[in-house]
Amino acid sequence: MSPHPPSDPTTLAHVQFFHSTRLTSSPIYTFLLSSTTLIYASKGTIRARLQLSHNHLNSHSSLHGSVSATIVDWAGGLAIAAYDLRDKTGVSTDIHVSYLGTAREGEVVEIEAQVDKVGKRMAFTNVTIRKVVEGKEEAEWPVVAKGSHTKFLSG
Repeated sequence: MSPHPPSDPTTLAHVQFFHSTRLTSSPIYTFLLSSTTLIYASKGTIRARLQLSHNHLNSHSSLHGSVSATIVDWAGGLAIAAYDLRDKTGVSTDIHVSYLGTAREGEVVEIEAQVDKVGKRMAFTNVTIRKVVEGKEEAEWPVVAKGSHTKFLSG
């Protein structure tokens, strides 16, 4: 993960509230991401942790690709909300996910999402999912998936 200035308390509180509203309005977010802990937020950047359960796994007992894609969708939206404390983050127009490693039940992943650009009508984000490895520096944590997410910003 890249180095960050200290988390901004106002931005973190806004993103935590935004996340809670998404959980109440999205059954898939509730099912997959209700145990996610937001640990950092600053302008256009969020970090969160999620301990993987059986519900996050594929038939090979590792993080399911569709869960990774859902995380990219969710985290990209939170990064946009963190950019300027907005309450609406638009609708997805494009999501790409590259699967680079594995994570298993009980392991913790850290999710980092950053805004690349927020324009008048479009926003572009990137998301990295890494497996937390205790005793290693964050830069050494293996990347499980990387994604990009584009959203159309309405009004």
